[in-house]
Amino acid sequence: MTRAGAAARRGAAARPDRVLVIRLSALGDFVLSLGPFKAIRAHHRDAHITLLTTAPYARLGEACGYFDEIWIDSRPRLRQPRAWLELARRLRRGRFVRVYDLQTSGRTGLYFRLFGWRRRPEWSGIARGCSHPDANPERRRIHTIERQAAQLAVAGIHDVPGIDLSWAKADVSRFDLSPRFALLVPGGSAHRPEKRWPSARYEALGAWLAGQGMRPVLIGTAAERATLAAIARGCGRALDLCGQTSFEEIIELARGAAVAVGNDTGPMHLIAPAGCPCVVLYSSASNPVRAAPRGPSVAVLQSPSLADLSTAAVIAAIRPR
Repeated sequence: MTRAGAAARRGAAARPDRVLVIRLSALGDFVLSLGPFKAIRAHHRDAHITLLTTAPYARLGEACGYFDEIWIDSRPRLRQPRAWLELARRLRRGRFVRVYDLQTSGRTGLYFRLFGWRRRPEWSGIARGCSHPDANPERRRIHTIERQAAQLAVAGIHDVPGIDLSWAKADVSRFDLSPRFALLVPGGSAHRPEKRWPSARYEALGAWLAGQGMRPVLIGTAAERATLAAIARGCGRALDLCGQTSFEEIIELARGAAVAVGNDTGPMHLIAPAGCPCVVLYSSASNPVRAAPRGPSVAVLQSPSLADLSTAAVIAAIRPR
């Protein structure tokens, strides 16, 4: 072997293993993967770990500290062959020795194929032909956290911690917070109105909370502005923070709130593990057994139609700290 060849071989040996973690969306699913993220980091302590995610969650991926690099997936459509070709090139250039597919979707199954059989790394997921398949027959009937723990066990990772948000820091002093306040999260997917408790019930709940000495604080996105504004007017003393809160600020608000009530929507997954007592409202449109927020104090109320869930029933479930 030439001197140059020996040096190249030593350099290759010195490079850390490269690991890819895939978690594209949505917010609740991303938060429920924070325990697996931490477990993967601990298992591959000296590896270079890349997270492949979508743009809304890149900041969370950076802030949690479990990854060395964040890649944004543009999620190309099937009729965009050039975008798919570029994605395939990028994945192959990554020189990954193992991939943890925590999205386990049809899309990420296609990503497995993009590596080609000669360059295919070890793969934890459900892609047909992968090296570490999650073949658990109960995977579609158990909670995401237990499902992912079982998936990682097949890949040799047996210690999966709970959701740790200690890394999330934010200054919320700019908000006009009362000494005692309650978070209300009345929004949700615009195309899933059946997952929203009626606004009039949130107004009544807000008025009750104010009467108990807890100022209602409304959390939501700009797309939910009209809904939150109407609830705020009905509550009287409510503080409307629509479109003003980052993920880290929601976590910080949850640390100080007396209680939180919200629909089956992403921010509740940030609020619950922060330690805030939560009441989460579900219709038959989704299954809390599989994806309810996890935290030290989470009460789930489910009704086939949220229009039939009374304000009194929600109030009865509230256990403020």
